[in-house]
Amino acid sequence: MRSMLAATLILVAAGVSAHAQMTAPTTAGSKPKAVATVPIRPGLQTPADTANAMAQAERLAIQSDLAWVGQYNGAITGDVSERMVAAIKEFQKQRGGKQTGVLNPQERSVLAETARRRQDNVGWKIVTEAGTGARLGVPTKLVPQQSSDANGAKWTSPTGTIQIQLARRKQANPTSAKLAEQEKKEPAGRAIDYTVVKPDFFVLSGMQGLKKFYLRGTFKGDEVRILTILYDQATEGTVEPVVIAMSSAFNPFPSGSGPPPRKTVEYGTGVVVSDDGAIVADREITDGCLAITIGGFGSADQVADDKDHGLALLRIYGARGLKPLGLSNGAAKSTVDLFGIADPQNQGGGSAASSVKAAAAQIGGDGDVALSPPPALGFSGAAALDADGKFAGIALLKPALVAGPATATPAAQAVLVSADTVREFLKTNDVNASGGSADAKASVVRVICVRK
Repeated sequence: MRSMLAATLILVAAGVSAHAQMTAPTTAGSKPKAVATVPIRPGLQTPADTANAMAQAERLAIQSDLAWVGQYNGAITGDVSERMVAAIKEFQKQRGGKQTGVLNPQERSVLAETARRRQDNVGWKIVTEAGTGARLGVPTKLVPQQSSDANGAKWTSPTGTIQIQLARRKQANPTSAKLAEQEKKEPAGRAIDYTVVKPDFFVLSGMQGLKKFYLRGTFKGDEVRILTILYDQATEGTVEPVVIAMSSAFNPFPSGSGPPPRKTVEYGTGVVVSDDGAIVADREITDGCLAITIGGFGSADQVADDKDHGLALLRIYGARGLKPLGLSNGAAKSTVDLFGIADPQNQGGGSAASSVKAAAAQIGGDGDVALSPPPALGFSGAAALDADGKFAGIALLKPALVAGPATATPAAQAVLVSADTVREFLKTNDVNASGGSADAKASVVRVICVRK
């Protein structure tokens, strides 16, 4: 961990701003952005040239994802560096691919989904601390216990092996150098491995008793705010990428008003799975709705969900003309066809079903599949058919959580929930999905969520 943090701090010392803004999570109502990969032209472009040709938001997302998979140990800024290119090559090497330093679309999708899964595993969320207004990333599953008072906030694991502290205090005429010297001595017994002191911030890392610690502090006027991460050495493998992300995400004095609210009305796709009104949809779309409507059929109720896989089971009553999709035993291989209904803004207000192709890339050995490029907004919940026209699963658009400077257009990712998972979800909820049509366009419906 020491070498990894030291590498991060070297980049910080090179001039990374202390007041790094973080990207708020995108929602299902925000416009997804296809993965921006630029083919490299041998002899004409270097990997750095190719990365610089990408949008800033995509470079930022790549750095963040590389950090989460343990390959990138620098500050997450979106700036191209040799460290970023080396991390891409190492990721390609581990997957047995050619080490070009440029991610092809399939590699980019696998990287994004692998990072998202690791974020999910620790419960990574961008939060605003109520007492200070500071924004920071918190691994909520690792540190579920939270407390706060006038001096700041604290998040801890159930056994205390991991602790995150956000402290605030008033101090006359603070300077980074003065604050750093104070923190080296408080609490007593800190052993400092590394120190960075800049005019507007400072960073310390080392040992505090039997725990490792990482500390980042800054000030504004006479207000001092310090983020400290403490963790047992036994948890280093889990906490290490979180420390990198938290350092880049920490914004002690945010100037903005926080993440934008979700849209009042959001659109997704549902797949009719029985002729008595059962529909499978994206849980992200239907969660928290005041009312759910199925386009052309009327109101629907959410009767069950699968939080682990992001599925929702809807039911409409008394509807006629439903055409359930046959859930044949297909499997995503190299490509799939996605059938869905795009957001009205993407098709001039229309409601016609359409299809797009996506490359499918297996992630690990547990059957998870990443899709690229992500389909249009509104396609979340789309039916996926394999090359033989068999049902391969449900495609979901996933929000991207990026630690680092703010960007207005964060990249989206798409994943496939397998046909087996969908069938098991329906079986658990006593839905008879036998039979059905092979016409996916006739079996998808628009899901409309109305919020406050």
